Amino acid sequence: MKIALFSSKPYDKKYFDRFNNYNHEVHYFEAHLNIKTIELAKNHQAICVFVNDKIDREMVLKLAEYGTKFIALRCAGFNNVDLDSCKEAGIKVCRVPAYSPYAVAEHTAALMLTLNRRIYRAYNRVKDGNFALDGLLGFDIHGKTCGIIGTGKIGECFAKIMHGFGAKLLFHDPFENSECTKMGEYTDLNTLFENSDIISLHCPLRPETFHMINDQSIALMKNKVMILNTSRGALIDTKAIIRGLKSSSIGSVGLDVYEEEGDLFFEDFSDTIIQDDDFMRLTTFPNVIITGHQAFFTSTALSNIAETTLRNLHELELELPCQNLVND
Repeated sequence: MKIALFSSKPYDKKYFDRFNNYNHEVHYFEAHLNIKTIELAKNHQAICVFVNDKIDREMVLKLAEYGTKFIALRCAGFNNVDLDSCKEAGIKVCRVPAYSPYAVAEHTAALMLTLNRRIYRAYNRVKDGNFALDGLLGFDIHGKTCGIIGTGKIGECFAKIMHGFGAKLLFHDPFENSECTKMGEYTDLNTLFENSDIISLHCPLRPETFHMINDQSIALMKNKVMILNTSRGALIDTKAIIRGLKSSSIGSVGLDVYEEEGDLFFEDFSDTIIQDDDFMRLTTFPNVIITGHQAFFTSTALSNIAETTLRNLHELELELPCQNLVND
C-alpha cells in the first residue's frame, strides 16, 4: 500500500521504518495536511495524519477523488476528521486508542509536581547560586482532593498515580470505570469543580466538552485551584483561564495542549515573533507551565503508534477485522 504520512518528523520516519513489516510504501511529508497540501495525497491508498491535521468535508471529497481509501490517525482523538463525510465517501478511518496511557499520565504528574514545588524556579536559582526558599512554597499532595475528568485508560493511569500520593479522588465521566470506583467516587461536574484542589482533564474534545473550563466553571472552583490539561486544548477557554490567573482565583496551570496549537506546536519559532497574543500572555505568568504537546513522547509510545498504525492499515487493506476502526 502507498501511504502518505503528513506532519512527519525525523522520529516518525525512524519508528515507522522500523515497524514496517508489511512492506507498505510510506512517503513522508513534513507539511501539515490541509487544502494547500492535499495534492500530495494523490495516488495514495492511505494517508496518515496527526493531531493538527484538519480534514473537513471539502478535503474528504478531494481525498476520495484522489483515490484515498483509508485515513490512519496516529493518535487517539479523532475530532479533527469529518467522520460523516468519510463514511459517505467510503473512506475508512482508524486510530491508535492506547499508544501509552502511562506516558501521558506520567507527564501530567510531572507538570503537577513541577508547578507545586516550583522546580523550574528552584533549578534556575541554584544555577545562579541563590539558595533562598522564599517563593518556592508548595503543598502536600497527600490529603488533597483531585478531580479527574475523563476516566479512560489515561485517566485511570493518572488516578492510580494520585491514589499512590494519598489524594482523595473525584471522577466525572458518562461511563464509569470499575478500577476508578475502587479508588474514589464519581460525581457531577459542579461538585467536582467545587471540591477539587487539583483538576486534571483526560476527556476527548466533543461539542459537549468544548470550553468546559470557562468563566462559569472557574467561578465554582476552589480558590487557588490547580488546573492540568494534557488532553485537548479546546477543552479550556484560554481567555477565561487568563482572567482567572489575573484575579488569582486560579493558583496554577499546567498545559501540554493549547486550543490554537495547530499553528505553533511541533515547530521551531525561536527566531520569530509569535503573533498569538493569548498564548504569549500565558507564558508571562510565573505559575503557568506549558509544554508543546509532548506528553505522549516516549520511545514506548512512538513504537506503539507506528506498530498499531501499520497493522491497522494492513488489516483494512486485506479486509480483515480492525478493532481500531472509528467509522465502521
